[in-house]
Amino acid sequence: MTPNTSTLLAKHPDYRHPLYVGTWKRSIPGRDKDFARDDMDEPHLKRKHAMLVEYPEIEQLYGPDFRTFYVATALNLLQLSLAFYSACWSWPVYLLTAYFVGGTATGMVGVVIHEAGHNLITGKSLVDRMIGIYTNIILPVPISQSFRRYHIEHHTWQGVEGMDPDLPLDWEKELIQGNTFKKILWVLIYPVMYVIRGFVMQQERHHTPGKWELINVFVSVLMNIIIYKYLGGSSALGYLFLSLWFGYSLHPGAAHFIQEHYTFDNGQETYSYYGVLNVPFMNIGYHNEHHDFQKIAWSKLPQLRRLASDYYDSLAYHTSWLLVHWKFITEPTMGPQSRVVRDYKTFKDGRLLMRKIREFANINK
Repeated sequence: MTPNTSTLLAKHPDYRHPLYVGTWKRSIPGRDKDFARDDMDEPHLKRKHAMLVEYPEIEQLYGPDFRTFYVATALNLLQLSLAFYSACWSWPVYLLTAYFVGGTATGMVGVVIHEAGHNLITGKSLVDRMIGIYTNIILPVPISQSFRRYHIEHHTWQGVEGMDPDLPLDWEKELIQGNTFKKILWVLIYPVMYVIRGFVMQQERHHTPGKWELINVFVSVLMNIIIYKYLGGSSALGYLFLSLWFGYSLHPGAAHFIQEHYTFDNGQETYSYYGVLNVPFMNIGYHNEHHDFQKIAWSKLPQLRRLASDYYDSLAYHTSWLLVHWKFITEPTMGPQSRVVRDYKTFKDGRLLMRKIREFANINK
C-alpha cells in the first residue's frame, strides 16, 4: 500500500506527511552561495511516528546484534595479520592490498564503531564502549569515542546550523563549490575533514575530551607502539594508516559519506543505498532506515525496508556507490554546499507539532 496523502495533507499538522519530503530546492554551486534552507525540522522522527502507527510490528525489530562483535574480532585478526606480513610485499602488492582489502576492512570497522556508538552490539553502554575501543585497535587514530559523541549529536540536531557536526564548514563550500578537481582533492582528504569538523565544534562549544575519549587515545597509542615493536615496525603501521586513508576517501565503500545527506534531489535530505556492497559493508547504505529507527541493528535494516516498502521505495535512493562518487565529483551542480540546513528556532517549531501529530493519529485510528 502506498501512503495515502489525499485525505490527510489538508488536515495533518505537518504538510510533509507521510514521507516528510520538503518543498525546498537543492543548493547549486555557482548559483547559490549557501546550503539549501528548510522551513521545518528534520524528517525522521515524524516519519518514524507515521510508520509505527501503520506498522507497529516494526518495534519487534528493535535490539542489539552480538554477532557484530565476532565481525570486529575477525577484522582485527585480518588486519593485524596483514600488517605483520606487509614487510614481505612489493610496493604494488602493498598498495593494492591496503586499498582493496585494508580499505574495505576499515570501512567495515567504521560500521562496527557506528553500531557500538548506538549500543547495538550488546545493548549495554559500558560494554559497547569497550567494544568500540577494541575495534579501534586496527585504526592508528583514536576515533571510536569521539565518533560516538558527535554522531549522536548529528542524529539529534540533523541539519541544524551550528549544532550538526556532520555539516561541511564554511570554507569547504566556499572554496570547493562545483569544481571537479577540487572535489577530488576534498574527497581524498575526507578523513582529515572529519577530524577538523569535530575539532572546530569542540572549540565552538568549549568541549574538553571526555574520560572515554582519553581512554581511547591511550589504548590507540599503546596499540601503535605494540604494532610497531612486534608486528613489523613502520611497514605494519604504514599499512594500517594507508588502509584508513583509502577506506575513508576515494573508495567505493566511502561513497556512503556522500550518499547519506548530500542532496541529489529537491526536498529530500537523507538517502539510502540499495546495492550489492551492502553485503560486505554491513548494510551501512540503509541510511533512511537507520535514521528513522536508530534502535534497529544493521542486520535487520533490510527487514525494515521490506516491511515498510511503501515508504522507502517511494523515496529517492541510490543503487551504485561508484555512481554516487562519479556524479558528485563530475557534476558542477554538486559540491560540499549540497546540503540542507535549518536554524534552531525552525527546528524547535517543527518539533512542537509532535503533540498535534499524536492527537491527529489518535483521532484517525
